[in-house]
Amino acid sequence: MKIKTDRENLLEPMQKIAGVVERRQTLPILANILVNAGNGMIQLTATDLEVELRTEAQVECEGEADFTLPARKLLDICKALPESAPITLDVSEDKVRLQSGRSRFSLSLLPARDYPVIEPTPSNNIMTIKEATLNRLIEKTQFAMAQQDVRYYLNGMLFEINKGDLRTVATDGHRLAMSQAMNAAPEEINQQIILPRKAVLELGRLLTNNDNDIKIELSNSYIRVLLDNAVFTSKLIDGRFPEYQRVMPTGSDKEVEADKNSLRQSLTRASILSNEKYRGIRFELRENLLQLQAHNPEQEESEEELEVQYSGDELKIGFNVGYLLDAINAIGEEAIIIELKDTNSSALIYGKENEESRYVVMPMRI
Repeated sequence: MKIKTDRENLLEPMQKIAGVVERRQTLPILANILVNAGNGMIQLTATDLEVELRTEAQVECEGEADFTLPARKLLDICKALPESAPITLDVSEDKVRLQSGRSRFSLSLLPARDYPVIEPTPSNNIMTIKEATLNRLIEKTQFAMAQQDVRYYLNGMLFEINKGDLRTVATDGHRLAMSQAMNAAPEEINQQIILPRKAVLELGRLLTNNDNDIKIELSNSYIRVLLDNAVFTSKLIDGRFPEYQRVMPTGSDKEVEADKNSLRQSLTRASILSNEKYRGIRFELRENLLQLQAHNPEQEESEEELEVQYSGDELKIGFNVGYLLDAINAIGEEAIIIELKDTNSSALIYGKENEESRYVVMPMRI
């Protein structure tokens, strides 16, 4: 069987699914992608047994064929070919011969029947949401997910659907990010799921700010997202996410209003001489003035002063500057609000004109 296409037509779907392929796989076939060809289309599928992504492209082909190819090698070949180069795949029983101009490659294939495909359990809930909305919710919160935490339920993102609102929450135990879209989901759905970290990152790579409607299917153990020319499926983390509402600071009596860019630049400069391991920075607040101080084990110090709107009592409090910058960078508004209570209480950070995304950063001793 021969499949004819061009470089861009094959490269685009390959780039979408390549991230799902596990580099250190236990099964050799997981280094491959599954190719289903027929009726003028090829369908490409990649999986690591936890996450599965399926894309498709139009091609010229006669008959039908199912086979698997080494994902990384095929992607590298496509990248190395000239723009708009024609590609012919000649499929035999144990090889696929790829030809483009004067370039020829012979790739080993593995049987399609051995390729593992995720079969989700039947969906409990089905909903439609704007692609840009889901993209925003993930962008605003994904940086706060834990990495390889023994509390496995923190190595992912909570999706909560309640009374028509969709909320994403991520925390690593030291900071928390929460974003919500009001009236974005059906009112009758009430469900919490935890999507694994890798799935969140891969889904975030797929999504754009298009105003397209996308379909989401939810079951007790899987999520499936149907996009244009792509179907994303992932297992869910079986665990209970912390009660994040209890972490949100209440009773804060001190409010700082600052220009986002000025604060970000001051924090970035001050952090240059902070301790590389702990990244601590001290806030000293006085009326309409914020002083930032950092030092390191080499006895080096930095200090920044910034005009802010503040009329509360004087306060000294320490934070991890990396956590602060992550939260500030996620806020789109020019003016940000930082709510504080005392030296031992967490800060609540959000945009002045939009409180749909809120960030909590725990204090640290300096």
